[in-house]
Amino acid sequence: MRAVQVGICGLGTVGSGVFNVLTRNLSCINNRSNCEINIRQIGARRDNPLCDTSNIDTTVDIFDVAKNPEIDILVELIGGTTVAYDLVMTALKNNKHVVTANKALIAEHGMEIFATAASRGLVVAYEAAVAGGIPVIKALREGLSANQVNWVAGIINGTTNFILSEMDNKGRDFNDVLAEAQEKGYAEADPTFDVEGIDAAHKLVILASIAFKMPLTLDGLFTDGITKLEPQDVAYARDLGYVIKHLGIARQTDQGVELRVHPTLVPQKSMIAGVNDVSNAVMINADAVGTTLFYGPGAGAEPTASSVIADIVDVARSIESSPESKVNALGSPISKLEQPTIIAIDEIETSFYMRFSALDKPGVLSDITKIMADSGISIEAIVQKEQPAGEDYVNVIIITNVTQERLLNTAVEHIENLETVRDTIKFIRVEHLDQ
Repeated sequence: MRAVQVGICGLGTVGSGVFNVLTRNLSCINNRSNCEINIRQIGARRDNPLCDTSNIDTTVDIFDVAKNPEIDILVELIGGTTVAYDLVMTALKNNKHVVTANKALIAEHGMEIFATAASRGLVVAYEAAVAGGIPVIKALREGLSANQVNWVAGIINGTTNFILSEMDNKGRDFNDVLAEAQEKGYAEADPTFDVEGIDAAHKLVILASIAFKMPLTLDGLFTDGITKLEPQDVAYARDLGYVIKHLGIARQTDQGVELRVHPTLVPQKSMIAGVNDVSNAVMINADAVGTTLFYGPGAGAEPTASSVIADIVDVARSIESSPESKVNALGSPISKLEQPTIIAIDEIETSFYMRFSALDKPGVLSDITKIMADSGISIEAIVQKEQPAGEDYVNVIIITNVTQERLLNTAVEHIENLETVRDTIKFIRVEHLDQ
């Protein structure tokens, strides 16, 4: 069989998983790829005790791997967007194919990286950059290539899903669950990228680019995290038949493309509502196939390694193919990608959950519903929660029908100005994805 030499850069959680799975399952991997895949060199700052690399050339300088003339495929697993960018570009300029799990790198620099690779007849594969072990990139780019995609929506960050699952199932406080997530290694010491939605935004950009044949860009993408969610909203949503999930949503409309990441109420009966703990799930709605759900582990050493190695196999199979026969990185040639209008968040249309504290006396709710009606918003449900002992104010919950967010913002401003309403109004978007 033809030999393919692989260089792995980074021997952390994912890198060690790739090394161990590739070593353990090498025989069947080689049979499936119809190649003899060899780990020729490893670039890492330190050894990993979980990996026996005693018989493999190792270097502390990862750029040695990128420049090694014997390497066919460089696997970038160091993370970040600075050194990783330099490493990948160096590898491409030295005529090496690249496999990466780096969603930030692809989201922020993918257009330049893919253009450089295409100009040299090289492949950059990145299945593990979105949803860990779930092969959603391949499914969207190849398996659903006959379809016009209408929308993509998913739980694409395991940390936020773990936190929301614990808040929902056990009534726990956000900070308490976040501390546990950090202890278990689900969240970093600085969890900002996860809990503020930045990680999910990077992944959504990649999915949207493939789905809608658009360049990779973060411009115009609305991002909101989960740090402001309160346990009472999670509980109230449950009482009303919903679950709160942190979703990335990309939708094609006549006006352009919606790109948004935010907490979302979804019906308890929906497919995505039952995805808990650190699992990920991506729903895709397309014209021919309808709605599909891709579910599984969104992180972890070996699940992510599964996707990385699948990319290695794909690249190894195609090394001797002509550039024209290789799968385009984003499903379509870069020259065919078109930048659509990205719809501003206040122009999107969806339903909303609202919660506010109102004085418990006659006429208050009628004033509020009149403001909603005058703003062009119809109400699906309104619930007044039980009044706490000694309190003159009660929590009021409203679920709206589909409306434009700009109209809701106007109504919220007027309601907050009422003397009978105190504090600010909390609102969360609602999606019925199975409909």
